[in-house]
Amino acid sequence: QVQLGESGGGLGHSGGSLRVSCAAYGFTFGNYPMYWQRQAPGKAREFVAKISSRGATTDYAGSVRGRFTIARDNAENTVSLQMDSLRPEDTAVYYCQAQIWSGNYWGQGTQVTVSS
Repeated sequence: QVQLGESGGGLGHSGGSLRVSCAAYGFTFGNYPMYWQRQAPGKAREFVAKISSRGATTDYAGSVRGRFTIARDNAENTVSLQMDSLRPEDTAVYYCQAQIWSGNYWGQGTQVTVSS
């Protein structure tokens, strides 16, 4: 059974840093790219970052490029998102996502709140 569990996040300040992590279970983690998405109150869920199956390539939304860093540890089946130079508009629930052969899966999300 595929399961994704996010952790970390919390309350940060503008210009500060936070880190969120995601533990994956139930599939061959190292075979698939992983994604981070976020959903702010009253807005649609949006793409934040992607990392290839072996971590060789990454991609970011324009709004976070240069501030956020996605990374993965295939030995531990985890993916993380380091968030630096935080802005109030980064406030959202952050979700990790896996797209595997049986479909798309998301975790329960973790709240990130950035105060100005």
